[in-house]
Amino acid sequence: MHRKFIALVLSTAIAVTGVSVSQARAADAHDILGGLAAIAILGAAVHHYDKKKDRRRQQEQATRNQHNPYPTHDPHRRAKPLPTEVARYNLPSRCLREADGYRGQGPVLGARCLSRHYGHANSLPQQCKVSYWNGERTRNAYEPNCLRQFGYRVAYSQ
Repeated sequence: MHRKFIALVLSTAIAVTGVSVSQARAADAHDILGGLAAIAILGAAVHHYDKKKDRRRQQEQATRNQHNPYPTHDPHRRAKPLPTEVARYNLPSRCLREADGYRGQGPVLGARCLSRHYGHANSLPQQCKVSYWNGERTRNAYEPNCLRQFGYRVAYSQ
């Protein structure tokens, strides 16, 4: 608002200087003082409006912080949990293993671990399920690259 007030004063000054000298002599002091008073009143109104708007903005911010138990600057703020339709695609990282006997020593997600630590293990794509021989017995697991193609990902917790 200060810029608008300065622009108003400047434009008024330019308009006053543009008046010819003969018209300026014809005007008396009362007219000039009246114009200056009008400019001062306009400036005061603009200033009052600007302060009122700032006060209202500060009050809204104070009430917003009062009702928000987790302000944005809180360093101990906990993240909201993901929606279930998104979180179900996060597989636990504790089930990711280097399996001896699967493609040499390749990464797999253990089927038994997933059934224990992942609530949606029954809905995993069956085409990603693999069986491999570890030297003692046959193990079941899921191929991480195949699961990734279906939108699943290994979620590493902090």
